[in-house]
Amino acid sequence: MLILYILGLVLIFYLLAKICEQYFVSSLDIFAKKLHLSEDVAGATFMAIGSSAPEFFTALIAVLKVGSEQIGSGTIVGSAIFNILVIIGASAVIARTYLTWQPVIRDIVFYLLSIIVLLLTFQDGKITLIETLLYISSYAGYIIVLKYWPRFVSYKERKDKLADVVSAVEKEDEVLEKRHGLFSNVLLFIDKALGASFPDLKKKPSLYPVTFGISILYIIVLSWFLVEIAVLTAHTLGIPEVIIALTILAAGTSIPDLLSSIIVARQGRGDMAVSNAVGSNIFDILICLGIPWFFYISVTGKHMVVATENLISSILLLFFTVIVLLFLLLLRKFRISRRAGFLLLVLYIGYVVYAISLAY
Repeated sequence: MLILYILGLVLIFYLLAKICEQYFVSSLDIFAKKLHLSEDVAGATFMAIGSSAPEFFTALIAVLKVGSEQIGSGTIVGSAIFNILVIIGASAVIARTYLTWQPVIRDIVFYLLSIIVLLLTFQDGKITLIETLLYISSYAGYIIVLKYWPRFVSYKERKDKLADVVSAVEKEDEVLEKRHGLFSNVLLFIDKALGASFPDLKKKPSLYPVTFGISILYIIVLSWFLVEIAVLTAHTLGIPEVIIALTILAAGTSIPDLLSSIIVARQGRGDMAVSNAVGSNIFDILICLGIPWFFYISVTGKHMVVATENLISSILLLFFTVIVLLFLLLLRKFRISRRAGFLLLVLYIGYVVYAISLAY
């Protein structure tokens, strides 16, 4: 049964990545254009929503499933560590990354503040309604800073649109279609079957609300199966559910971010890859936890109880990892070498070993 659970998780991760990157983000891109949003604000909201949808709905469904609440928080914390170590590490290994220091400092400062909010609210193991509002309002503050940032800071920054990511992913799909073999043919069959359920936005962009709605429906259903299979896997292995969340679910739900970052890094746009990783983490912590908890407390009238014994150490590790990353960037004048990328990947392997050891 364990093998079936693992295969099920792999299939769900692939479907989530495909839906988010190719369909969900496409509809959000059109929506952002309709609202005439600036690129910074659109990137921090719609791109973050698109790439972090698996984490958000996993956290939401975990909150609704009695006894599995810590799967949501575990997935978010583990995903944050994955994004910092694996996504930035892989992007640096693929191509040396030179960063524009002003936006990097801005995002890392907000990221550190997000982690501090997480630590402070986790101290007593209970989340109150006021604390959920602190999460949400903190992200609103981040959006406001992004909106007015260009007025106070002058620098040359590449304007990367949501459409750029979609276009890059589509190019990768074209490469896949040209490949042959059992594995490629299976993926191609899944892609075509999935694509048949969505309207073609290139021909009829006005149907973006339909694509948006279908994407949300798919993501909700897949996230529900993801939580269920994660619980069954944890019970089969005899380990706490939060350990599965910190490792397997965290890595799996971060696949959309990883794919888009690797693709843009190959194109020599490592700046965008790092920005996506840090920005997604801010969204994950403040929104993917804040909103599900807000709804839970508002509906039930009870505090959100979070089992923090296996999470605090991971959050502290995350905090110090970001501090070390910032120090390395300052030391290397905001250049991430391939050697540093390999170091980050090795650190993640060490973290996974540590997280698994918590179960025994």
